[in-house]
Amino acid sequence: MADSLVVLGLGAWLSEQSERLGIRQPTPVQQHCIPAILRGQDCMGCAQTGSGKTAAFVLPILQKLSEDPYGIFCLVLAPTRELVYQIAEQFRVLGKPLGLKDCVVVGGIDMVSQALELSRKPHVVIATPGRLADHIRSSDTFNLKKIKFLVLDEADRLLEQGCTDFTQDLELILSAVPAKRQTLLFSATLTDTLQELKKIATNKPFFWESKTEVRTVTELDQRYLLVPERVKEAFLVQIIQKFQDEHEDWSIIIFTNTCKMCQILNMMLRRFNFPCGALHSMMKQKQRFSTLAKFKSSIFKILVATDVASRGLDIPTVHVVINHNTPGLPKIYVHRVGRTARAGRHGISITLVTQYDIYLVHAIEQETKVKLKEFLVDEENVLKILTHVNVTRRECEIELESTDFDEKKEINKRKQMILEGPCCRVKEKNGAGENKGRKEEISAENM
Repeated sequence: MADSLVVLGLGAWLSEQSERLGIRQPTPVQQHCIPAILRGQDCMGCAQTGSGKTAAFVLPILQKLSEDPYGIFCLVLAPTRELVYQIAEQFRVLGKPLGLKDCVVVGGIDMVSQALELSRKPHVVIATPGRLADHIRSSDTFNLKKIKFLVLDEADRLLEQGCTDFTQDLELILSAVPAKRQTLLFSATLTDTLQELKKIATNKPFFWESKTEVRTVTELDQRYLLVPERVKEAFLVQIIQKFQDEHEDWSIIIFTNTCKMCQILNMMLRRFNFPCGALHSMMKQKQRFSTLAKFKSSIFKILVATDVASRGLDIPTVHVVINHNTPGLPKIYVHRVGRTARAGRHGISITLVTQYDIYLVHAIEQETKVKLKEFLVDEENVLKILTHVNVTRRECEIELESTDFDEKKEINKRKQMILEGPCCRVKEKNGAGENKGRKEEISAENM
């Protein structure tokens, strides 16, 4: 691996550091994008989830930083807090021989302490757009006028427009960074917003897209299970029990479409003594970190999450992804199932499909170029637990209602609409179809 990276133009120290971390062979996106970045070109990279896109920009940035170290050298933007922290971790570990200084800027953390860190001129700033824009508006203790690199990870999500988009924050951030810079944009679904990206990347842009038409990796076994809406949770419990009984080493991410459903399922599964935790945008940041850490360390075998966990998170030990709802947009499906079968490992995804979701499955199959196979469950076992599961779910709903969960959500929603202005209310009235699917993907967690 060391020789392979040196051939790409990286220093021996960086090659050796990568090899210590188990990065033994550069992936196609790394092979093609790293030399272009080192040549000084803007870069747009589109590749399957789990294909090493983060290292494709972290490695050449660290190489350039080692040649001319100063702060603030690089700004990285990502759509979710969890992804920001994950990118920061890669910079820290790979940049350790440099004594790299990084600064994470996300919502849910004290702004004063963040401003103090920014004033110390770290080499790399990794941020969500909303919180960084807040700092630009309210502080003059730092500036971004000397950055060499601007990186947009999950660029399609950052640049798309919807009820809660990043447009205004990105415009402010782009006005604060120098025109003479390298712009790097990466995603698994980059081509959807390619025309918009071309306006941002103007410095001899290099575009690389995975040649395969398939949006998901071949190591992923993609399945569906046709279930009646009212018995969905009984089938879910049976699937989990099946993996628990048949595999000694197992871990599952269950994706839901709302924070409330995420919370209910987590409460319900805990009553069945499954080791699980929830991750959604209505949780406090410390709770989110704690849940994710426990899942990564296998204290929790199950993570019940909204789409806040679907973008970019690299947890190698995930064996199964279950879609509790069929995603409204194919690209949401691509990002969700991409949480398993990463870096050459095998994994399985199971999508629970009701009679109302058949057309969504067809859209997914058309986008991924993969025909989903049926997942088989012993229905007799499902019938045995059906009443117990339904009663338990209803008990959890009642318990959650007593905590004013819906009221808190409405308060958060009103705060969000105030921050975003009238456009959100207009789209709320007019939105259907694509907006419905988009709302599944978007949350307020990045503010």
